[in-house]
Amino acid sequence: MKKAKCKMKNAKFIRIQNPEFRSQESFPLLTSGSLALLIVLLLCPNLQAQAPFYQGKTIRNVVGYLAGDGYDIWARITAPHMAKYTPGNPDTIVQNMPGAGSLIAANHVYNVAKPDGLTLGWIGGSLYLDQLVGRKEIQFDWSKFIWLGSTEKTVWLLYMRTDAPYKTLDDIRKASEPPKCSATGTGTSGHFVPRLLEETMGMRFRLVTGYQGGGEQDLALERGEVQCRALSIPTFFAREPFGTWRKNNLVRVLIQTGRKRDPRLPDVPTIYERMEEYRTPESGRRLATVVLASGNIGRPLVAPPGLTPDRIRLLREAFMKAASDPEFLAEVKKKKLEADPSSGEELEAVAKEVVGQPPEVIEQMKKLLGK
Repeated sequence: MKKAKCKMKNAKFIRIQNPEFRSQESFPLLTSGSLALLIVLLLCPNLQAQAPFYQGKTIRNVVGYLAGDGYDIWARITAPHMAKYTPGNPDTIVQNMPGAGSLIAANHVYNVAKPDGLTLGWIGGSLYLDQLVGRKEIQFDWSKFIWLGSTEKTVWLLYMRTDAPYKTLDDIRKASEPPKCSATGTGTSGHFVPRLLEETMGMRFRLVTGYQGGGEQDLALERGEVQCRALSIPTFFAREPFGTWRKNNLVRVLIQTGRKRDPRLPDVPTIYERMEEYRTPESGRRLATVVLASGNIGRPLVAPPGLTPDRIRLLREAFMKAASDPEFLAEVKKKKLEADPSSGEELEAVAKEVVGQPPEVIEQMKKLLGK
């Protein structure tokens, strides 16, 4: 820690030069030592200021997915740039804590991590779905996380192996044997996108859950253990093996969840187009809105509840400054990602909204995801 510096030139003559301090008799309650300390503090206000909290400390970024997954890539890009804008310039480390679609990491950050701003979490933006349906594994209140920011908004797609007998959504609807799709756990896109298609369009899927992360699911599809998976569009166009898969025509995209078609998928229908075509009831459309709202949460960075307001403000500011840093944006572009940041304040508002659903919607959620 750097010591505060102060010029003390001629300090030994203060009592003579300043009439107010000419005699100690004017300060009967002060000893000579305490009077000297008072003079030093008056002349050196910097001594009263504390060093930044983060100086000499390390921020631990807990990522709820495997190394190399989309969340992990974003965390490793963001963490050092965020530290650069954090007073005290702390060191940063990234710790992977995969499992249950980042539920393990979320529970850890909420319940185990100290609310001091030294442990942050990168967790799935759709975990609130598990809270809404009352899963016993949930050990947090989604609305009480401290929301610091999100690097991108996410829209999802469902891809299928091209050698599978399901060439279109209609093929899935008519199939006697449902396709097998992979997922890390409930409350993830690999789980809720197929379930939403079942509820709104009469399709059936067989979900194979329990994978630790995206890499394991990629291998499962290549080995033929599963035939399909839902994941974010940015990830599908950002990392391998998806580029090679597209080049080799290993998979085809059947549907996307955005309101509009992504320019990279101009021939792939949206879920809203298909709900119109299949005459999905209004209740099903409302359900889709609630489920897909997690796209606005994106890839959030959170802290445990109880963090002080001044540290919340400091970390939120550091995140947003990092998100517009030219070096950060250059790294994002190099990774073929697209930054679309949201502030902590924006995420906090969305988080409170999505968990404040009326009973009838929650009952629909339980029917949709409680399988």
